[in-house]
Amino acid sequence: MTYTPRAVAGMLGVAPTTLRTWDQRYGLGPSIRTDGGHRRYEDADVEVLRRMVVLTAQGVAAAAAAVLARQKPVAAPTGPRTPIGSAEALVAQHSFLTAAKRLDEPAMSGLASGLLSDHGVVSAWEAVFVPALVELGDLVVTSGQGVEIEHLASGSVLHALRGIPRAGGTGALSALLSCAPDEQHWLPLEALGAALSEEGCTWGNLGARVPAEALCDAVERLRPTVVLVWAHSTDLALRVPLEVLGTRSGALIAVAGAGWEGVPLPPSVRRPKSLTEAIAIVLNRVR
Repeated sequence: MTYTPRAVAGMLGVAPTTLRTWDQRYGLGPSIRTDGGHRRYEDADVEVLRRMVVLTAQGVAAAAAAVLARQKPVAAPTGPRTPIGSAEALVAQHSFLTAAKRLDEPAMSGLASGLLSDHGVVSAWEAVFVPALVELGDLVVTSGQGVEIEHLASGSVLHALRGIPRAGGTGALSALLSCAPDEQHWLPLEALGAALSEEGCTWGNLGARVPAEALCDAVERLRPTVVLVWAHSTDLALRVPLEVLGTRSGALIAVAGAGWEGVPLPPSVRRPKSLTEAIAIVLNRVR
């Protein structure tokens, strides 16, 4: 199948002039040109443009988005993948941090996607992404500079995590993930979701700053098997209505993040200390 520029523009919800601009500036053009000079897009061209639309909608600069759009999504695992060794992890961290300090988003996304494809979410997250992001966060705290570096690095990891193919299926979600009210650090939830996709589990993520009542309503409507709430500080954790969540849905309630340290929890609430433990809680409940 081939498509005219007008047909592709209609499929993607963009103006034909936008397609022409992306072709002229970034080389995201059609693979086929007829003898009469007419442009015709193939399915592969449309998929690249579809990723371009998503990336620019997320706020990625068009030039960087064009580079990322050409990259193929992370391949689904075809066999066991080896954990990242300590020496390899240090090299990967150094490469990622070097690219981050250059504000080289395509390089960071490429490195992140490669690590996920070769080693899986858990190993890449724990051995490379977390140490690198912590170092960048410490840089911001100590120097008051580098916020843009930290944001681009987090965005690159997010883009790679979202490249993990989502598990299909109908029925109740295996897990519903959410931040506590006013909690803005939601990247760990994306890592958990991507890891659950690798295990074939369905999941949803309500994202950052979810009001308590909105969380309760979503749990009651979706009735997931497991609900996990993230909080990085105690004051935010204390605003989560744990008792109400459990009674409204019958789901297993779990909490994660440093904010739950020292917070009294109902006996039925689980608190995983690592990504691996969180995955195990969902798998054990589902299977």
